[in-house]
Amino acid sequence: MTPLPTTLVLLPGLDGTEVFFRPLTAALPDWLQARTVCYPQTGAQDYPRLLAHVRRELADLSDYYVLGASFGGPLAVMLAAAEPQRVRGLILSASFLRFPRPAMRPYRHAARAPLLWLLRTLRRIPIWLLPSQDPFRQAKAETWSRVPAHVLAARMRAIGGVDVRETLRGLDLPVFCLSYADDDVVPAHNVEDIYAHAPQALRAVTPGKHLGMWSHPRQTARALAEFVAQDQAAAAKAA
Repeated sequence: MTPLPTTLVLLPGLDGTEVFFRPLTAALPDWLQARTVCYPQTGAQDYPRLLAHVRRELADLSDYYVLGASFGGPLAVMLAAAEPQRVRGLILSASFLRFPRPAMRPYRHAARAPLLWLLRTLRRIPIWLLPSQDPFRQAKAETWSRVPAHVLAARMRAIGGVDVRETLRGLDLPVFCLSYADDDVVPAHNVEDIYAHAPQALRAVTPGKHLGMWSHPRQTARALAEFVAQDQAAAAKAA
């Protein structure tokens, strides 16, 4: 069957922008219409506040699939629990249900704007070695210009307190876990954590590091389209 036009809501990672989704949205088939919800760059950055923001932004949609990337994964789980009549499927991409690196938990409160500014400055050094017109360098520079360090710090602290394991366990909807083969940010044990609380979850592993959606958009888009199309076919067969 030909897939029906469907909205795919994208919840971004720590940067909270659409920047790193751009190659992916360009690679999606026409019937899968992406809509990114950017996070506010002012005010509190805890998950409940961001959930309220996302729900307001999506109030006009009757139904959709939701993808949470990295930081956005727990938010997508919360959204699915809050909007069970509208969320048709949940996709967790390079994400986690709780603090993804347990050994670092004692240091989560150290995330403050000056430290984040220093880390961001140090991480720019290898980016500066790329040609000035390199798309990844330009994308990084755009996120740095749009997202203040204190906002990133607040979101990092929010990760330290999140735990949506039982929320995910209570959901009754299709779940898709998309991970990247060489993810150097979210360790592989987080995938097993997802399976432990959503045994029905389907899984795909695509090439790339943590930002595989940027570096390998066609493979990512193909995996997403297959999941949604298969879910539509199953729903049509059951009807």
